[in-house]
Amino acid sequence: MWGRIRVVDFEDFIRAGNQGVDPALYEIENAAIDRRGLLWAALQRQGPWEGRVLLDLGCGSGFWLPRYEGAAEVIGVEPDANLLDLARARPGRARVLHGSAEHIPLADDSVDVVHARFAYFFPHHGFDPTPGLVEVGRVLKPGGRLVVIDNDTEEGEFASLLKASPWAASQGQDTYALHWWADKGARTTPVMSSWEFDTRADLEAVLHLEFPQDVADDWLHEHPDRTGLSYGNLLHTWTNA
Repeated sequence: MWGRIRVVDFEDFIRAGNQGVDPALYEIENAAIDRRGLLWAALQRQGPWEGRVLLDLGCGSGFWLPRYEGAAEVIGVEPDANLLDLARARPGRARVLHGSAEHIPLADDSVDVVHARFAYFFPHHGFDPTPGLVEVGRVLKPGGRLVVIDNDTEEGEFASLLKASPWAASQGQDTYALHWWADKGARTTPVMSSWEFDTRADLEAVLHLEFPQDVADDWLHEHPDRTGLSYGNLLHTWTNA
């Protein structure tokens, strides 16, 4: 299931260093996210989908698509062609399309709510995702909502790993993204959640996927008995005028 390879055909697309490299391991990471449902409950409040058309932008291998029960329609858009078949194989009736934040293959004013989970919308010094936001505004109906799930770079143990990791510079290691969204008129809601893994081996493997070996090893050495860590999130909610 996890080994099929296809060609990526978006010139502005850069494959993710986690799911794009090892989708099977990223499945384990997804399963560890927010097991207590705190982030999910906040997402439901900020971008409710009951009876609405929902777009999961950057849906990856489609892990979250089956959870949007009650939506009138669920659409996944993913730029990595290698992940499309995995997303389409998920249970449920989601429609999965090849596209990106800058190239959403949907009509104007066709979507009620957009969720972007740890995908694309990571503004930082030198990178401005405004073109993607403009494209989201095109497909959102007036009054529709975009909710971006981002990493909190200040609170939680995951934030401390981000600060120690040079890899994370491309996603921001400071509060720049928070101010960027505020300038766009978005409302930001912090949610402290967690990663909770079934085994120590799973935690170790995911930390080595997400962070340089020395950063991961230092944290694991300092926490020899742990199978999880605290994980702060920021939900940026932007309403289409």
